[in-house]
Amino acid sequence: MRHQKKTIKLGRTAEHRKALLANQVCSLIEHQRIKTTLAKARAVRPLAERMVTLGKNGAERHGGYTRIVKLGHRKSDSARMAFIEWVDMAEVVEEKATEEKKRKKKPAEPKAEQIEPERVEPEEQEPAEKEEEPAGEPAPPEEAKPKKRRWFGRKSSE
Repeated sequence: MRHQKKTIKLGRTAEHRKALLANQVCSLIEHQRIKTTLAKARAVRPLAERMVTLGKNGAERHGGYTRIVKLGHRKSDSARMAFIEWVDMAEVVEEKATEEKKRKKKPAEPKAEQIEPERVEPEEQEPAEKEEEPAGEPAPPEEAKPKKRRWFGRKSSE
């Protein structure tokens, strides 16, 4: 029986477990929210809260710095998944998300301009050749042909 044995083993050796939890805490501090299994989130929570407690200078809150949000089961192995996040950082994460969306839109416009000149060069050469050929046959009927789909052993209606 495992009475009074608080350590969550996570199916790993002591060294591997220590490295895993340390990396999880660092990722939580860096990214404000991480997605992991529920068991790992429950193991990371006391360590993350201990780090905040050691580093605080007269903070208003006395514990309860993290929140675990259950997400459901992972498709591949049905492991229970969860977000672990800071309670007070919800406003900061939302503000950063809106700023990142604005930043992503601006660089996308110059890239589109660079791609267009590359496409223009081949199109200028091809239309000159196509103008001579399409005089006899129109191009749209060739593109409009439906694909024949063959289903295993079934005869098509066409």
